[in-house]
Amino acid sequence: MFERFTRGARETVTGAVTHAERTRAESITEEHLLLALLDRRGGRAGFALAALGLTDRRASVEADLAEARRRGGLTRADTEALAGLGIDVTEVVARVEEAHGEGALDRGRRRGTGRRPFTRGAKDVLTRSLRIATGRRDRSIGDEHILLALTACPGVAADVLAAHGATYGAVNRALYGAEEADGGTGTWRRAG
Repeated sequence: MFERFTRGARETVTGAVTHAERTRAESITEEHLLLALLDRRGGRAGFALAALGLTDRRASVEADLAEARRRGGLTRADTEALAGLGIDVTEVVARVEEAHGEGALDRGRRRGTGRRPFTRGAKDVLTRSLRIATGRRDRSIGDEHILLALTACPGVAADVLAAHGATYGAVNRALYGAEEADGGTGTWRRAG
């Protein structure tokens, strides 16, 4: 699959690895892919992120990602579902941090160095990017396909992107204008 990646997509994956190494993360996650896309200037994903205002709100995106890490990787939907069961995640996090220190639920840190694996979620994003490119009949996988895949794969990155207005449909419109995505499935049709 990686032989089909454009230079921009490869730089995104390399940037994700760099983010994971810099933060001493145990593995490379969807969050690292998102941060690498936000780092890139130029490219189709960079254009879409700028058009949606995310490059100007990077600090807010990073704060939302950090809050999700603090919650142990729970999305807002997870938090709301638990609240519906009477579980206050904020209170649970506060008690855990009181007993074990700040960031105790951030399970992605490690002390050693060496090669880091991609999480299941990050692999799913890369696989979905291939499906999106194939569905569009594109010959290669670009950084725009990775961005679309991040919005289509459930998880913290998609949650944070959606909270900032970067849903699958919004990113698709920013990238392709009149073309529409069919429900985030990676299949495509022309509007009109």
